[in-house]
Amino acid sequence: MLNPQLTKDGRLRHLITLDGLPKAILTEILDIAAPFTEVAEREVKKLPLLRGKSVFNVFFENSTRTRTTFEIAAKRLSADVINLNVATSSTNKGETLLDTVDNLCAMGADMFVMRHASSGAPYLLAQHLRNTGRDHISVVNAGDGRHAHPTQGLLDMYTIRHYKQDFTRLTVAVVGDVLHSRVARSEIAALTTLGVPEVRVIGPKTLLPTDVERMGVRVFHDMEEGLKGVDVVMMLRLQNERMQGALLPSSQEYFKCYGLTEEKLALAAKDAIVLHPGPMNRGVEIDSAVADGANAVILPQVTFGIAVRMAVMSMLAAGN
Repeated sequence: MLNPQLTKDGRLRHLITLDGLPKAILTEILDIAAPFTEVAEREVKKLPLLRGKSVFNVFFENSTRTRTTFEIAAKRLSADVINLNVATSSTNKGETLLDTVDNLCAMGADMFVMRHASSGAPYLLAQHLRNTGRDHISVVNAGDGRHAHPTQGLLDMYTIRHYKQDFTRLTVAVVGDVLHSRVARSEIAALTTLGVPEVRVIGPKTLLPTDVERMGVRVFHDMEEGLKGVDVVMMLRLQNERMQGALLPSSQEYFKCYGLTEEKLALAAKDAIVLHPGPMNRGVEIDSAVADGANAVILPQVTFGIAVRMAVMSMLAAGN
């Protein structure tokens, strides 16, 4: 069955989830991103690959890092970028999502970058475009509910490959609120597809999906045990805005058990790297000494994110 994210000849049409995308596509994105990292060093930070294209950033949830890096990436590719302010858009007057999209298509949209609180909203958008004969317009999922955050997953993979080169020799730990994290799902899908032999998830039972083992991971509830010998530590933000009910005694108790400190990090490999998708809650998920320490690659993640998003958008433009 043809993956709806791909064209008939196997090129990228939409990027909605990393789950089910072939290893060759993931690797191609990482390979294309590599030269884009050098654009920031140029005096003129512009490439003509999206010249004449209109990219609409449609964010129905708050975002600083993701929206800004998408905007920078599109502008570096010479696209016209339109940021839709959803707080003042017609959706607040009762207009449906698809009616809004139809109007934006009438304004000449070539690509939608969408963040939405509802899982599946970007897929619904891509399906609507296909059903209305506008499948040449691409959709990039910038995060939907608990479902996926594919470009964050990809920039994390780029960061890991930059520092560790070979995925097939790594042990990776994903730590924290996996239950509510779209980032974790994208990371785990990418890590397993790219051949990481052991992916661990570490967290309290209340913050892990009941069927998490089906994702191909080893489960640890004890952080010290789970961190032993790992090469990569991927910390997750506590998604307090998505939690219903009391899943944790307190943030202080969470930090005591699952916060990444220098003492806990010492159990990992000596050259282990620490990632965090941001925004960080210092003193809750991660200690400042670790966040600002030599093992942390959190700021390079953000820098690499621009290049990875440039790669995705350039591939989508080529595929359509």
